[in-house]
Amino acid sequence: MSQKYVESMPLYRQEQHLARFGIPLSRQTLANWMIQSAERWLRHLYARMHTHILKQDILHADETSLQVLHEEGREASNSSFMWLYRTGRGGPPIVLYDYQTTRASKHPVKFLSGFKGYIHVDGYAGYHALTDVTLVGCVAHARRKFTEALAALPKGSTAVVEAQTGLDYCNKLFTIEREVAGQSPQERFKYRQAHSRPTVESFSAWLKYQAPRVLPKSSFGQALAYCRNQWDKLTAFLQDGRLELDNNRGERSIKPFVIGRKNWLFCNTPKGAKASATIYSIVETAKENDLNPFLYLQFLFEHWNFIKH
Repeated sequence: MSQKYVESMPLYRQEQHLARFGIPLSRQTLANWMIQSAERWLRHLYARMHTHILKQDILHADETSLQVLHEEGREASNSSFMWLYRTGRGGPPIVLYDYQTTRASKHPVKFLSGFKGYIHVDGYAGYHALTDVTLVGCVAHARRKFTEALAALPKGSTAVVEAQTGLDYCNKLFTIEREVAGQSPQERFKYRQAHSRPTVESFSAWLKYQAPRVLPKSSFGQALAYCRNQWDKLTAFLQDGRLELDNNRGERSIKPFVIGRKNWLFCNTPKGAKASATIYSIVETAKENDLNPFLYLQFLFEHWNFIKH
């Protein structure tokens, strides 16, 4: 389990590795162990963590595609999705994955039922269906749009200068954040009001001036449109000193799954996908709490009765 979900070693490679030591364990047997372990024991801890995460008031969310080969009523080529929800910097570190067949908004609505507060997201409209929630945008994504525009624009064009201005605004906001790194939320809030808010206001005026002067379908026009469409979310970080300027925390937490997917490529069944969501949640939460995932899993299985109750 640790080799697959922490070290990203597919089960077929573990099967080959074990065979070289004279241990005949098929990948199917290993897969069944994963599924049964998740369904019989680890799901209890997963449910407890889910309960705790809903009591927080600041979360991060993200999602990525996943291929499941044998799913009733669906082609093997159809994309399913692994959703990611985790606590912010102020709450106890909890990371949860949730497997679903689609990217529809009904999934975060169901998973986060009862949650009230702020959620850091990347701009996907599927989160708009959430109620009693303030969405916090990702300035890192906005910065990336201007970086892409600069790479696409011909050298020497006047648009390069303007696109660089947009990038400079984003970079200035990140510079201000570094100046208050390690400060209390109250101090961070005050500093942002004095320094980030004027920058945001100037950035907003610049966006309004540029919008009618740039081709909407150009890379620069798309960068401007992204900022304007996401503006309320991009500036929501000013409301609370605990909030962050980006959703990098969420992206970092979903990255281990993305790396693992590059190695094992797909899940065979929905049961396997759900088990993967549960196990990734356990090991990534362990890592966030500075625990050794292998030793933590060992502890959980040795004390499974305690976990269940």
